[in-house]
Amino acid sequence: MPEEANSLSGRVRRYAQVGRAVGGLAARLGAERVLGVRLDRTRHAAELKRALGGLKGPLMKVAQILSTIPDAVPPEYALELAQLQSNAPQMGWAFVKRRMAAELGPDWQQRFAGFEHEAAAAASLGQVHRARGHDGRLLACKLQYPDMASAVEADLQQLRAIFGLYAAADRAIDTTNIHAEIAERLREELDYERESRAMALYTRMLAGEDAVHVPEVVPELTTRRLLTMSWAEGQRILELRDVPAERRNRIALNLFRAWYVPFYGYGVIHGDPHLGNYTVRADSAINLLDFGCIRVFPATLVQGVIDLYHAIQRGDQDLAVHAYRTWGFHGLSREAVEVLNIWAAFVFAPLLENRKRAIEETNSGVYGREVAEKVHRRLREVGGVTPPREFVLMDRAAIGLGSVFLHLRAEVNWYEVFHDLAADFDVAALAARQSEALAAVGLGQ
Repeated sequence: MPEEANSLSGRVRRYAQVGRAVGGLAARLGAERVLGVRLDRTRHAAELKRALGGLKGPLMKVAQILSTIPDAVPPEYALELAQLQSNAPQMGWAFVKRRMAAELGPDWQQRFAGFEHEAAAAASLGQVHRARGHDGRLLACKLQYPDMASAVEADLQQLRAIFGLYAAADRAIDTTNIHAEIAERLREELDYERESRAMALYTRMLAGEDAVHVPEVVPELTTRRLLTMSWAEGQRILELRDVPAERRNRIALNLFRAWYVPFYGYGVIHGDPHLGNYTVRADSAINLLDFGCIRVFPATLVQGVIDLYHAIQRGDQDLAVHAYRTWGFHGLSREAVEVLNIWAAFVFAPLLENRKRAIEETNSGVYGREVAEKVHRRLREVGGVTPPREFVLMDRAAIGLGSVFLHLRAEVNWYEVFHDLAADFDVAALAARQSEALAAVGLGQ
């Protein structure tokens, strides 16, 4: 089966597509910076969201990620990009048939007892069709859009240019490592066979969690660009906003454990807590549905996260500096550490009090916005920082989940849950568990 290459012609087509959609918007932003032309950033950001929403593909996914990284883009843009949803137009049936034949061969339909023509969901990199196996099982077939390798490389070049424009006007955050991390994760996300191994890893790590479910992969119907798995029935979070408080709190607790049992137990984080990546069962258990954006961290980084928590808890500046160095921050001034501690105190705040509480008790409806703006302003004053690559998805998970908990209006004793997960943490034990788990599923670090 020929592999869809990252081709020059494919990249050129994508450059033209992106250029048509955002060229005029970029020109206006450049005029503001170079010529001093006044720009209505709120309106401009809304137009950018519409343009990216029409493009779909990896650039839309990048925009979603950027919206949750403090100071990666100006706050007006983060507000709009956060609203991008994975609702790309579907490929038509004729297109789907050609794509499926390319992955499973011309007799592909005979390998299913049934295959629905209309997609059940369409996202930024592919779409999902419901099917039925010959054993009667309901299946979900995630089929990648064509030429995504070229689109990813083209969009990453566009992202580098966008970061360059931003850096010319605002040096609070050096985005070099942010770009590198996003690039590596996006390239990994194109490999559905790797994703199937990540699903096996999560099945292993969450084996003791009765309230979190991972679909079962069907290997004989899976390729690099087609992932077939058992169908997971459940409701979207958006449909559960007004259920009784007890249920909303239980859902939030299950989500917290779905993300942080793997992190504190194995050093693995699911880096994309997007609303489309999980559903809720009738018993409030969670279905995790997408495993393309998985990050494995060294055990020492997990220790660094715990050290930073205790540093904030105790007001220990030296321990905070040690923790930031462990994360990969270098050359931080004392003033920069104090500014970073403002953000850390915000992220850890729900874990510091031994009581039931909302994730953010003084929220404005946008999780972390005011704090991010304050941090950004102060970082400019102290000369800026370069966030390490490891910061990108760790922070995305924390802010993404926080936004979901805010949406659910959940009140949980987060302190209790965190201390249960992080109690008796041992770096060597985590490293051994991680190594054994990765080897068992065939995933390298």
